[in-house]
Amino acid sequence: MTDDQRRIRTKAATSFDVARLAGVSRSAVSRTFTQGASVAPETRARVMEAAKALRYRPNLAARSLITRRSMIVAIAVSHLDNQFYPAIVQRISEQLAPLGYRLLLYVTHGEESHEPLLGELRHFGVDALILASRGFAPELLAECDLAGLPVVMLNNASPASHGVMVVGDNYRGGAALARFLIAGEHRRFAYLAGDRGVSSSEERLAGYAAALAEGGRDAPLVVDAGFEFERAFAAASDVLRGPARPDALFCANDNMAFAALQVARQNGLAPGRDISIVGFDNVAISGWPDLALTTYSQPVDALGAKVVEVLVALMAGKADDTTEHRVPGRLVVRDTARQPAHGIFTYADGERGWHPGAP
Repeated sequence: MTDDQRRIRTKAATSFDVARLAGVSRSAVSRTFTQGASVAPETRARVMEAAKALRYRPNLAARSLITRRSMIVAIAVSHLDNQFYPAIVQRISEQLAPLGYRLLLYVTHGEESHEPLLGELRHFGVDALILASRGFAPELLAECDLAGLPVVMLNNASPASHGVMVVGDNYRGGAALARFLIAGEHRRFAYLAGDRGVSSSEERLAGYAAALAEGGRDAPLVVDAGFEFERAFAAASDVLRGPARPDALFCANDNMAFAALQVARQNGLAPGRDISIVGFDNVAISGWPDLALTTYSQPVDALGAKVVEVLVALMAGKADDTTEHRVPGRLVVRDTARQPAHGIFTYADGERGWHPGAP
């Protein structure tokens, strides 16, 4: 170690120190640590070697003063007990990281006011917002629009908000589950709904009810259950202990379906035989043998990639006029639902699906 290196080690190394040790200009150091900037491979190697020797880290706060960008993207979600959201947050974080962005997580808890979140956004000076939290979207979007802050709504479609949306194929998924259950010769249908006014739950119900009507079945019994496990457990208890118990129960997400499965088993009902219970999302534990939930998959990889693609375009001012981006999913057949006599097939990854045209 040289005398210069020993001296620098006693204080935080600067870009000037790195440039001096590497024998390059300070602008070359800056370009090396700027995502997408042009720098010769040999120069990059020398800068990185010098930075490692000096334990140099770019000063992001100082850089933000120059670029007027914090390189922080905020994401707001309502609850993390629904395992779909930890998964999608992780995917988005992984896909933003190579672009130089870090993700700031904000968990809402049903607040009626958007002010707490708005205060956080202002405090951290974020470059963009991903809004996956239900509620207060129109008010918050109006504030962000005034501030010039790009926003993408994730599974939070709200035509009245006039925002850019990335959503799963909720309507088509609900319809696919209805047709699958009809093919399984069910007669009495119910739906455990999420919170009123939440677009994902309402779209899933709309597709479910429409396909049941097309199949000549009565409209489903709709029970408000919220998206939380405890509320779904209480609602499922009422539905499955009643005199007109359904033989097919569609839950607005997998988290709610897990509660319904527990209630069914506690009441001596065998899912897949005495009653069919299906969910929506296909979270990781849905495929565990003790659960084996039939569900409609929302692909977190594809959703995360589309969110990042749209967000980056918005931040660069290159977004097109598309305000709604639908990411298709697929029906995944497991053990909690009665299987039709025909139409079951196997996907390339080994999961089973169903289609009326399959052998």
